[in-house]
Amino acid sequence: MSSIIDTLIEMGFSKEKAEIAVSRSDSTNIEGIMDWILSHEEELQSSSPNTLEQTEPKQNDTDESNVDNIKSSSPQQSDMQPTEELTARSIKCNDCGKLFKNEDEVQFHAVKLGHQNFSESTEEKKPLTEEEKKEQLAKIEAKLRQRRLDREAREKQEELEREKSRIKSGKELLEAKKKYEEQEMKKILDQRKREKEEERLARQRVKDQIEQDKIARKAKFSGKPEDAEDVKPSVPTVTPRVAINYSEVKLQIRLTDGSSLTQTFQAKEPLSAVRLYIEMNRKDAEGPFNLMTTFPKKVFLGEDYEKPLDTLGLAPSAVLIVSKSSQPAFSS
Repeated sequence: MSSIIDTLIEMGFSKEKAEIAVSRSDSTNIEGIMDWILSHEEELQSSSPNTLEQTEPKQNDTDESNVDNIKSSSPQQSDMQPTEELTARSIKCNDCGKLFKNEDEVQFHAVKLGHQNFSESTEEKKPLTEEEKKEQLAKIEAKLRQRRLDREAREKQEELEREKSRIKSGKELLEAKKKYEEQEMKKILDQRKREKEEERLARQRVKDQIEQDKIARKAKFSGKPEDAEDVKPSVPTVTPRVAINYSEVKLQIRLTDGSSLTQTFQAKEPLSAVRLYIEMNRKDAEGPFNLMTTFPKKVFLGEDYEKPLDTLGLAPSAVLIVSKSSQPAFSS
C-alpha cells in the first residue's frame, strides 16, 4: 500500500488524503482508489485539495551523495555497477513511452487508456515536477467538478420526474373522482325521472277514474243506464291498466303533521302490513288512526286490511292519508 500512497502523493494529493483513501476504500489497486476519491470528494473536504506534498531535494541530494560515497569506498560496489545498470528500475508502456514504478500504476494506465504493451526498463521514473503535479491536480479537480455537476443534473432530473409523476397521479385521481360524481348524479336524475313518471301515471289513473265516475253518475241520473254502458268503453286506459299485474307497490304515506313516509311493498301484501309499517315508523303522534285515499276518497274499513294492495287499486303507486280517529277502522 505504501507504493500506492506514494503514487497518489506524486499525483498531487496530500499524504493525509492518500492515507484516508487507501484505508477507507475496499480496493487494492490505484484505479479503484481513484474512483473512490472521485466519488467521495465531500469526505475529503476537511483536507485542502491544493495541499501538495513537497519533495525535499536536499534529502535526495544527500542520499545520492551518500550512495556515491559508498560506491567509491567499496570496490565490490564498483564491480557490481555494470550489473545494477542492467537491473529493471521501472516498467515502460511501449504504446506511449510512459514509465511506471509498480504494477498498480501499470494496471491503472492499462484500464484507463487501453494500452497493452509493457516491458521492463532500466530507466528510473523521475518524480513529478511542480508543473506536472499542478497539471495532474487540475485534471482531478476538473473531474471532481464534472462528477458533481453530473450528480446535480441527475438529481434535478429525478426530482423533475417525481414531480411529473405526482402531477399525473393527482390528475388521474381528480378524473376518477369527477367520473364517480357524474355517475352518482346520473343515478339520482334517473331515479327522480322514474318517480316523476310514476306520479304522472298515478295522477292520470285518478283523472281517468274521476272521469269514469262522472260518466257513470250522469248515466244514472239521466235514467239511461244503457247509455252509460255505451260510454264506458270509450275510456281506453281503464281496461289495460286493470289487466296489468304489478309485483310491487310504491306508497307515499302522509302523516297527520304534514310529513310523509315512502315505502315499497309487495303487490300481494295485505293493507295490514302497511298499517304495521306506519305504527313502527311514524313520529307525528300516537293513537288510533285510519287510512284513506283522496281521489276518489275512500276510507278503508276492517275487511279491507286483509286484502292485497293490488286488489285495493293501489298498484303500482298511490298516496295514503293517515287520519286521527277515536275508534280505528281496523283493530290489530
